Amino acid sequence: MSSTESRPDAAQPANPGLAARAPHLDALRAELDAIDDALLATLQRRAAVVAEVAALKNGGIALRPGREAAILRRLLRQNTNSPLPRQAVVRIWREILAGSIAQQGQFTVAVCEATAGQTGAIGLLAREHFGALVPLRLHRSPAQALGDVAAGDAGAAVLPLPEEEASGAPWWTLFLHQDGMAPARTDHGAERGRVHIVARLPFWTPRPDTAPHAAAFVAAAIPPDPSGADRTLFGLEFPAETSRTRLAGQIAAAGLTAGSILLRREADQKTAWALVDLAGFIVEDDPRLATIEGLLRPAARLGAYAECWEDSVS
Repeated sequence: MSSTESRPDAAQPANPGLAARAPHLDALRAELDAIDDALLATLQRRAAVVAEVAALKNGGIALRPGREAAILRRLLRQNTNSPLPRQAVVRIWREILAGSIAQQGQFTVAVCEATAGQTGAIGLLAREHFGALVPLRLHRSPAQALGDVAAGDAGAAVLPLPEEEASGAPWWTLFLHQDGMAPARTDHGAERGRVHIVARLPFWTPRPDTAPHAAAFVAAAIPPDPSGADRTLFGLEFPAETSRTRLAGQIAAAGLTAGSILLRREADQKTAWALVDLAGFIVEDDPRLATIEGLLRPAARLGAYAECWEDSVS
């Protein structure tokens, strides 16, 4: 008996099933290549439209956090019952949006990190939101990061969420009196806007284990723009003897819904301050603000931000 006859399967493929599927796999891979080509063409068309938008705006900061949040919410709602993970939708479009910002001019982000010169959780949040390749300027203090924005050296600052028990004056009090953050001049000679809080990071939750587990505010020299589901931050000045409970009651009596209330009190001072997070996108001249009893000066809007995806859907 020949060696071939002793091994009847010698002439058969090592994996008959794979050989049978090979033509179908080739067809699917060819289809994926065609889809990739179509995606690139679509992104190129999108970039062309972004260029037209930039030309119509004639300068200014390209950042629009509210619109970006609205875009992501719309896409996430359309991605229901899809094999594409929602996390992937957010990651892909965050890079697309970051590319659109970069396309309209140099965009640098100032980051307040606990350790100077090292990118920590806040810096990782900044890269996650503004793109993997965005230039970062690392600072130890929020005032330095905000100074970059005010001077025009950065398009945005990413700051850790304020804490009530933090030592020294909390950074949000800088927004009450922006003399130290005087608007700079743009390349076109126009005055940059006042610095506002315009976003909260991260936008998408829950977070995977590999993502930075931190939270931050984004500040920029632009007014906040509404996303359709927002919260607004106000700074309030009131007599130091006013309790948190009484202040919350005064806010509710004005028809406003407060979330967190961070207090700032100083020893032997007759005045206290509060950072109040109110439901909704509330404009500075909202008549309800004037009806909050006991304030020593009009409520100051420090900014607004889009609610995160988990908060805005059931």
